[in-house]
Formats: sequence, structure tokens, C-alpha cells
Amino acid sequence: MKQAARDNRKIQSVARALDILEVLSNAPGELALNEIAVMTGLNVSTCHHIVQTLLDRGYVSQAQRGRGYTLGSRVVELSSHSARQFTLVDVAMPELKRLNQIAGENVHLAVMQGNDLVVLAELGSPRVVRVVTEGISYASAAHATAIGKAILAWLPDQEVVRLLEKRGQTKFTENTITERQGLIEALRLVRRYGFALDNEEFLPGVMSVGTALRDYSGTVLGSLGCTFPHERGSEDHLEGLKVAIKDCVGSLATKFGRPAGKADVPNLV
Repeated sequence: MKQAARDNRKIQSVARALDILEVLSNAPGELALNEIAVMTGLNVSTCHHIVQTLLDRGYVSQAQRGRGYTLGSRVVELSSHSARQFTLVDVAMPELKRLNQIAGENVHLAVMQGNDLVVLAELGSPRVVRVVTEGISYASAAHATAIGKAILAWLPDQEVVRLLEKRGQTKFTENTITERQGLIEALRLVRRYGFALDNEEFLPGVMSVGTALRDYSGTVLGSLGCTFPHERGSEDHLEGLKVAIKDCVGSLATKFGRPAGKADVPNLV
């Protein structure tokens, strides 16, 4: 009975689409529509509709003559993106741990995935009084966090506008920047000074400082930052965190192929 209940929760169209992708991934070459239908146990009409949807989204490609189908480039892109993320965390983790020890505050490594801000790695503060962020979603908070603004600042203007149109500017606290022009100005200051600051814009009583992480070509891979209680947000502590973050970014820059001493690291405010 429990097994039947679990089966009923399955989305049939999703399961069928995945069956088609698995069949194509195991095929030695192109497969005709009727071959895909037979191998997945679908009727040709249903199979055609699902294949067309996958084709429109780039998960399936069609041969030039229009007869056979293979996996599309979107599958490869997702696989490559996932691999890059694992590599990013693996390479960055030793430096993140060192930053965590030196700064004594929460450390975050974040990236943009589509329209969402995603934290790939987080190390908690060793202090007794610290910010607890486990389980918090940052997906719609790029405009309200230091790690988010550090990435947005270096995106093309049209991409920032697109993201804002998709995600909006949710008001998390009284300090959240909810007007587009206000955020654009804030991002300009991030580019000028090299650091983004979140002064209780995402979580009440919480501050954070962050900067962009780049590869050898200057492309922004993501961002890293420190989060801490507002009560520890003195000017001296903030400057100390900026120095520690700058050193961490400089060390990571060499690991991503940039010559030592030529890393594009931010200047201090």
C-alpha cells in the first residue's frame, strides 16, 4: 500500500521525459522517433510531444535530415556546470577554512545559478556569539546580500535588469534596497571600492562583507564573504575582514590560473 502511494506521487510526464533522456544517453548513435517509442514503451504520438518539448529546451538534438535524435547540448552544459561547481568548492575549500580561522566569522562561497543566488559552501563562526544561517535560502536575495551584490556588480547591465525582473527586490528588512535605481547605485560603489556590504539588509541584526571571485580571464566565478552579528560591525573589525578576504581572493586567484601578484583583487575602502 505504501509503495502504491509513492508510485501515485510520481509525475508521469516527467518520468517519461527522463526515460527518453536515459534511452538517448545509452544509444550508440541517433535514434528514430519510433525507436525511442518502442524502447520507452510509449505510443508514438506521446513520445513525439515529449521529444518536441525536450527539443525546444535543448535537451534533445535532431539530426540535420530530421530523422534521428540525440542528447542535446543543454545536457552537456548542465553536466559541465555541475562539474565546475564541485571543482570550485574543492579548490577553494582550503582557503575558505583559512579565512574562517583568521576572520573568526561565518564564511560563504556563492554563485548565481540561473536566476538564483546559491551558497555552495558555508563555514560557521567558531565564536560563541555567531550568526546561524543553516537552512536559509538565498535564492531571491542577491540584491540584499554582500555575496549577491558582489556578483551582480560585475554582470552586464541588461543581465542585472533581467534578474531583477525575474526575481524582484524582496523587502527582507527595513534596510533592504527595494528600488532599482538605489541598487544600481549600490552596485556602482561595489565596483568602485571592490567590496559589497550588507548592513542588516537580509537578516535583522546581521552584517556581511563580500567580494567577487574571478578566474584567470577576469570572469566572475562567484563570490565569497563573511557574515557576522551587527554588534561586531565596528570599523576596525570590518577593515580586518576586508584584509582577510582580499588575501583569500588573492590566493585563490593564483589557483585559477592568474599569475601571482597580478590577481584582480579589490582595493580597500
